[in-house]
Amino acid sequence: MTTTPFRRNDLASGENLCDHCPARCCRYFALPIETPTAREDFEHMRWYLLHGDVSVFVEDDGWFLLIHNDCDQLGADHRCGIYADRPAICRSYSTANCEFEEDACYDRLFEHPEQIDEFADALLGRRRRGQLASLPVLGAVS
Repeated sequence: MTTTPFRRNDLASGENLCDHCPARCCRYFALPIETPTAREDFEHMRWYLLHGDVSVFVEDDGWFLLIHNDCDQLGADHRCGIYADRPAICRSYSTANCEFEEDACYDRLFEHPEQIDEFADALLGRRRRGQLASLPVLGAVS
């Protein structure tokens, strides 16, 4: 049986979009991180990715650490258990600009430590694994 995904435009007059929400915005948080310029920066990112449900993404030239983790206040009905007292960042969301229909699409997405290594090697030149001494800095003149 094929099901058609529910879209915003399918809402009947007076119906609440939240009644159909999968709570995407309550299942992760992202923090900006410094743009990597040296091998050591990529090593830090590799370390992040060794910790389970995390990713690193690039969007509009900004780098972000993405932590995939449900909010502790998210109920089984995909509703906020502390809605009246939710944090300010949650209050800034509205159904007009929420992620209801969006599938994330990033400029770059790193989900595995090996991807960071490959990217760093492409930018900075290959290095032998385990070698961190005298690492080159992007843009540095030798």
